[in-house]
Amino acid sequence: MKKVVLASVAVAALLLSGCSSKNPEVDMSADANKGADTNMMSDADRLAALIANIEGQVKNVYFDFDKFNIKADQQGVVSGNAVVFNQEEAKALSIKVEGNCDEWGTDEYNYALGLKRAKSVKDALVRNGVDADRVAVVSFGESNPVCTDKTKACDAQNRRAEFKVLP
Repeated sequence: MKKVVLASVAVAALLLSGCSSKNPEVDMSADANKGADTNMMSDADRLAALIANIEGQVKNVYFDFDKFNIKADQQGVVSGNAVVFNQEEAKALSIKVEGNCDEWGTDEYNYALGLKRAKSVKDALVRNGVDADRVAVVSFGESNPVCTDKTKACDAQNRRAEFKVLP
């Protein structure tokens, strides 16, 4: 038994020492092609990157309970979003404003309230120079919560308008 263990250790030591003197082979052409890949992005990839960039810059608009008018502290958010949507590279894209509500109220009431919230945000964007033909509205009512805790802070997160950029 001792001979088998010693022989195994000796073979392992020889294999490991033999491998340590090898230099790793690195294909430098793969790194050179990475830069070329970004320059050769397809139009669809460039469009997806632009949309992701724009959506990353815009912020949600939040509303008070049972209200659809834009609060004073949210006016700057709408104005900032309008600036992003009015950038030259974004002018060919469409915007979908999604109205959302908390769970209080009936499904029908919340659907209507979400639609009013989306329309008030659209109107504010138009007042800030965004072409009305680029902006569509939709309501999710209470069906698209971002928070499901039973707290006032959670409810406040769900009373919002979100933005999706479309080609």
